[in-house]
Amino acid sequence: MFPGMKKRFKDKLRHDGIMSIDLRNRFLLVLTGLAVVSLVRFCLLTNSPGALPSSITSRQSEYEPVLTRGVKSQNLVGERQDPPNRQGTELRSDCRGRYVFIHSVSREFNEQIVTDCRLLKEWTDMCIALSNAGLGPAINNTEGIFTESGWYNTHQFALETIFHNRMKQYDCLTEDASQASAIYVPYFAGLEAQRTLWQEDLKVRDTNPSRIEKWLLSQPQWAAYSGHDHFMVGGRITWDFRRQGPGWGNNLLTLPAMQNMTTMVIEGSTWDTIDVGIPYPTYFHPSSDHEIRAWQEKLRGFERSHLFSFAGGTRNDMSKLIRGQLIDQCRRSPYCKLLSCDLGACIAPEPVMRLFEESVFCLQPQGDSATRKSIFDSMLAGCIPVFFHENSYLGYAWHLPKERSSYSVFIAEDHIRSGTLSVESVLRAIPAKEVQQMRETIIELIPHLVYADPRRPTLEKSSDAFGIAMKGLLERISEKKRQLKQQSK
Repeated sequence: MFPGMKKRFKDKLRHDGIMSIDLRNRFLLVLTGLAVVSLVRFCLLTNSPGALPSSITSRQSEYEPVLTRGVKSQNLVGERQDPPNRQGTELRSDCRGRYVFIHSVSREFNEQIVTDCRLLKEWTDMCIALSNAGLGPAINNTEGIFTESGWYNTHQFALETIFHNRMKQYDCLTEDASQASAIYVPYFAGLEAQRTLWQEDLKVRDTNPSRIEKWLLSQPQWAAYSGHDHFMVGGRITWDFRRQGPGWGNNLLTLPAMQNMTTMVIEGSTWDTIDVGIPYPTYFHPSSDHEIRAWQEKLRGFERSHLFSFAGGTRNDMSKLIRGQLIDQCRRSPYCKLLSCDLGACIAPEPVMRLFEESVFCLQPQGDSATRKSIFDSMLAGCIPVFFHENSYLGYAWHLPKERSSYSVFIAEDHIRSGTLSVESVLRAIPAKEVQQMRETIIELIPHLVYADPRRPTLEKSSDAFGIAMKGLLERISEKKRQLKQQSK
């Protein structure tokens, strides 16, 4: 073969080889692309965009930094977890009439308030009080006062964080507001107020209420029902949000937009319909029906050595209150046990709950307002509350029985002021069988008065205070919508 022809032949072989390799690479590239497209289509059809092989998902979990998991577990507001029933467009029959849409408000209206917990003006460390998703520090049952699990030193003003973390686990959330029966506004109104209630400058107190109102009015979801389908939770009493002049509180519930919304507070008004009372948070936050039953059985076995008791302190202005007379009566009676709260004896839950567990009746006069956290703590201990003012009954229609005498005793304040009746004589006259029936009613009522642990609310047979509140709220909003439709005809 001639040298020139030999060189051309070698060049051709080299060129053909390169072309062959190039074609093979292109063919493999096309096959890989088709495989990726097929996988994507399969994931879309099965609605499982995150359906990765188990080896990959386990490896992701295995290498998640331990420190990160630890920080999440200590999050004061609670880690955001999308529950399995969060819906986009597909409707579920068991969620009909129960869907809730959560507004995405700025963090400064909720999570930032908790993060800046040291700015909350209180006599206790609010950073500790708001730990464990709002439940506070766990209680060690060293004295045998409680059952073994589910007990926390919960602050009376922590309801917003507890409710918010529970709301994120609600079983019928939707990301489509048009599907929602109700719209939740996660504004921590009570905690925000706690930072400013003692400010003399009224503008400082009213700034954030006005800002949240302005923000709500600018949202497209508001327009559908002018806010009648909106609700929020205020973890303080109604008076803290109803300042009319230069006095106490901020102006949140006096703002025009708030007249359409429903606000759930720990003590509602007795004359207005825009707010509804739901129970103060107690020390018990069960995560299972078993924990509830264990506590109920323990209550039935208590030996109650005191006919009645009173846990409370004096007030600077006692002229309008009957506390002084009740304290005097308790001190004089051999059937009464007094726990004075003037020197901080009632800050820890143990002495208070021990007193209630040892008492048949617990005196519940008005405090700074018509109700007290002590009402729910005493009922949690199976102690029958004794009320002295009609307003003490009016704030919790969703959670307490309509038949007042089935779970409580009423003695009019005037009888105590005038001295015409003694508490001891009234209580000793109640038949033992009737007392037993009232106590059993209260023990059976306990699931409705406690908020389950928002991190693992697995109650199956019991409706807790959150569940009762949501049921009442959804019925209320449904009725408001029905009335609006009738008015528009």
